[in-house]
This record gives sequence, structure tokens and C-alpha cells, in this order.
Amino acid sequence: MLRQSFVWGPGVLMLLISATVTMAGTDITTPQGRAELVGLQIAAGEFGPALATANRAADDAERSTLLEMIATAQVQAGDFDAALGAIRNIPSNEVRTRTNEERAQQQSLNGGNGADFQTLINLITSATGQGDLPSWQDDGGEGTITWEPNGVRVDPRGLLARISTREQTGRLQALGVQSRKADLHEDMARPSEMRMVSLTRLERAVSDRLAAGQPVVESMLRLAGLTEVQYIFVDPKTNEIVIAGPAEGWKYTANGDTVGSESNHPTLQLDDLVTVLRTFSPEGENIFGCSINPRKAGLKDLKEFVETSQSRGPLDSRRTGRWVQTLGDKLGRQDIEIYGVPGDSRAARVIVEADYRMKLIGIGKLEPVASIPDYFDLLAQSPNQANGAIDALRWWLTMKYEQVLHSDDHNAFQIRGSSVLCQSENQFLNDQGEHVPTGNSEPTNRLFASNFTQHYEELAAIDPIFADMQNVFDLALVAALIRHEGLDDRVDWNRGAFATGGLYQTSHFATPQECDSVVNHRVFNGKDVVVQVAGGVRADLMAVVTDESIQQSSPRLSGVAESSKAPELPAGRWWWDAR
Repeated sequence: MLRQSFVWGPGVLMLLISATVTMAGTDITTPQGRAELVGLQIAAGEFGPALATANRAADDAERSTLLEMIATAQVQAGDFDAALGAIRNIPSNEVRTRTNEERAQQQSLNGGNGADFQTLINLITSATGQGDLPSWQDDGGEGTITWEPNGVRVDPRGLLARISTREQTGRLQALGVQSRKADLHEDMARPSEMRMVSLTRLERAVSDRLAAGQPVVESMLRLAGLTEVQYIFVDPKTNEIVIAGPAEGWKYTANGDTVGSESNHPTLQLDDLVTVLRTFSPEGENIFGCSINPRKAGLKDLKEFVETSQSRGPLDSRRTGRWVQTLGDKLGRQDIEIYGVPGDSRAARVIVEADYRMKLIGIGKLEPVASIPDYFDLLAQSPNQANGAIDALRWWLTMKYEQVLHSDDHNAFQIRGSSVLCQSENQFLNDQGEHVPTGNSEPTNRLFASNFTQHYEELAAIDPIFADMQNVFDLALVAALIRHEGLDDRVDWNRGAFATGGLYQTSHFATPQECDSVVNHRVFNGKDVVVQVAGGVRADLMAVVTDESIQQSSPRLSGVAESSKAPELPAGRWWWDAR
């Protein structure tokens, strides 16, 4: 048995010391004062507070300059992921594009900081045993990898790739959680089991700010700290549509994302809400999703290469590393297809990243939770299921809801059992390099999908991108209900700034267009090769809201709707906590 063990990580112990910046006598209400404060915060490595200071600037040009300062400092510190978080919030397209290009260029020049995990991992991802079990095991320290990825990146040319966010300088860790908490009004920072956000009031408040040339404030962008949607209420008397669910204050992650201060669950995002409202509208496609698809020529080359290799008999274990690398080379890059939402939207980035990371988990390149073993570990328990052909395994993610309850008058809706469903299918490759659907999924493939679905909540707690995708699905369900039930017509709301072509402009990111193939394989029974090649995310929320087995009447919701009505609120207030 060939035994190999690799560990990727620093071999040093760092003592982290927290630093705090104060500026006595400086007026941070002026552009000069804010610039000085940001400069000092950057010098101390306090990027979270620096971002908060920059976001206080009402002028787009000033805010662009300050965020560029922060992103440049983060790039110089080697923290490319955090820099991306600052860059994506730069209002100026010119400044944002320039800064992002500089970041990408510097990352490519850094060599070791943008570590080439593919070469390292390819060395230990193959097995060519002659017996029932692979000769190269991936557990018990015999062929293990320790790799700490935290997402994907998309370069200015649209190439998606894995990244590692191990902090090269330790600065963000040194600051601690407290320094990255958002500066919030006390009421908004207080956790609430049921916070109400009036979409109609929020849209008017956003419209007023945009009309006055003012930026949309952080509390609006984070939907008052909502981390989940549990209810949708309609009040025809006050012409309001209200969403409700648990909420809390938030803090900033190393990537610049916002998560609950206590739960660490990603907050809902206004950008995502507006994106899906436009998808589920008369002008939209009313469905969205993505797919990462291998190219026909690559699949054909892969099939021919594997068949030629098999015809030559067992492969020498000393050549397995090169053989696996050739698999990836033959397959080449894969195309990323995004539909229903803009390819440069945040929602698109979330679903593409979740799809990509699901693949990595499925083929054993990521092991975030022990309760979701990869396909090869499952197949090793029943190696006779390998059938001698080249199997193409397909997994895709879609929404999963137990029930969507509604009151008799359809003024209140409750979402129950929100989750994500992983589905599977076995495909085969024909001589033209096409992967042909079979409509069937063999037991091991089904078991992986079942485990992924059953333990999705556990996975989402470890890997925020999966919680983020569930948030996108929940907001999409809200948008689909508004569309299907005609809720906007009932309250005489034309969606205003949130409508297609409305004043509110969502953030723009580099559109993911292609990615290098992530290939893993094992040889079972000395001859059977299994590769994973396709996946996707599909969000058909209209199918959910029209499914009578899911959407059912619940008389008790009438009372809940009554208690959800807004108390007397100050002018411009668009959220409140349930009484």
C-alpha cells in the first residue's frame, strides 16, 4: 500500500495583539477627518472599523476613494479576499474596475500567496488498487489533506477558481470579533425573534434617498438584520407588504460579508431581494439557476484517454499523479451558465459558488462535515456497484419547503421547513463526448444526495455560502409569492425603485464564465473508473407556490397577521419588532 500524507498550513505560532485607534480632536464628519481616521485605522490593521468609517461618507466619490485606500492596503497585506469585499462596495465603476484589476495582478504576482492547491492535491487523489478497495486511502492520516478554503474568486476575465483565506498577516484575527461589529442603533442591534420589515416602506425610503442623491444606508442593505424569512403579511388598508423573521445585529467577516453577531448566520441582502423581485416579475424569467458544464470536446478527449488507458491494463502506482493530472488536462475548462438573474449579480455569485463547492465535497476535495462522506468513500463500501463504464455523476441543488401556509384571506403566509434539496442522476458519455441523461441514479449516488440534503443545516452552519444560498431561495420565494398572489397589485405597489429598470442599482461583480475542471477519480475492481463532471442549481419557486400539496390554508394565521401590524412609527421608519 502506498502511504502519503500532506498537511497544508503555516508552521508558526503567532501571538496576536489587539490594537485600537482613537483620534482626539478630529472631526470625522468632514471628508478630511474621515480620510485621516481611515488612514490611522488602516495603519493599525483595523479594516472593519475603516470600512465602517468609509461607508459613513455620503458622497460617492469620497466613499470610492476611501474604499480604494482600504482595498489597496489589504492587497499589500496579502489579504486578497478581504480586499474583494471592499472593492465590490466601491460606487465608482472606474475606481472599482481599476482596483480589482490591480488586486488580480498583484495576486498573480505573489506566487506562494495564491497557492496552487491543484498540483498538490492531484498528487494524492487517485487510487489504482487491484482488489476491492483502493490502494490509496484518504483517512486515518494515510493520504490526508488539510486545506482551508473559504469560497471562490472570479478574475476580471471571468475565470472562477478556488481560494484560501488563511490570513497571511493575522491582522483581522488580532482585531477580534468586537472590532468588526457594525455600528448600529441599539434597537436594531438587539436580537429579535420576530422583526418586521415593510417592503413598501423600505422601497419608499430607498427611493427618497436616491432622489436626494444620498447613498442607501447599511441598515437598508442588510434588511435590518433579518437572517431568515418566516412570514409574509399583506395589509390592504395601509397598502403594505411585510416580511418577518428572526433578526440581530451584525458583524463583518474577513471577506467583508455580514453575519449575525450571535448566530454567525448570513444576513439577508437588499441586493438579493431586488434581484429576485426583478426575476419574478412580468419582465423576468420567473426561474433562475446555474450550471457548470463540461465542454463536449473535453468529454470526448477524456473518454478516449480513459478507454486507451484501460486497454493497457493496470496503471503503475508510480504514475498515478501524472495520470490524474492528465484527466484534468483532457477535460479542460468548463463553461458556467447562469440564467434568470444577471450574471454579474450577487445572487449569481452565491449559487455558482455553492454549486462549485458541492462538487468539491462530492468528489472528496472538501470535507466540511463528517456526516456527508464523499461519493468515493460511499462507493468503497460497495465497490461492486462500479459497472465497468465511465459514469458521469450529476448532482444539483434546488429549494425544499415542507409547507407554505396561508390564511383564508391570503393576507398572511408562513414558510415552514425551509431547506435545500440535493438531487442526483447517473449519466453516461457517448462516443461524441456528450453526457446523456438516464433519469436514474444508482444507490451510492442517491445516498450522497440524501446525506447532503439531510445534513444541509449542519453544513450551512460550517460553510456560510450554503446558508447564503438558502437566504437567496427564501427571498426568491417571497418574490414568487408576490408575483403569483398579485400582492403588489393588491396594495397598489408598482415596486418603484425595486422594479425592473428602477432607480436602485444592485452591486456588480465580475461574471463567472468558466472554471478549470475539478476532477477526482478512483479505480475499483482494477478497471472501473468513476469521474464527476456536472452539476447545477435550479430555483423554480413558481412551482413551489403553485403546488397544492405545499401551499395550504391555515386559519390560525389570521390572528398572526393582526399582531404583525405596525405600531406608531417615526417618519421614514420601515422596520419594527413584533409586540
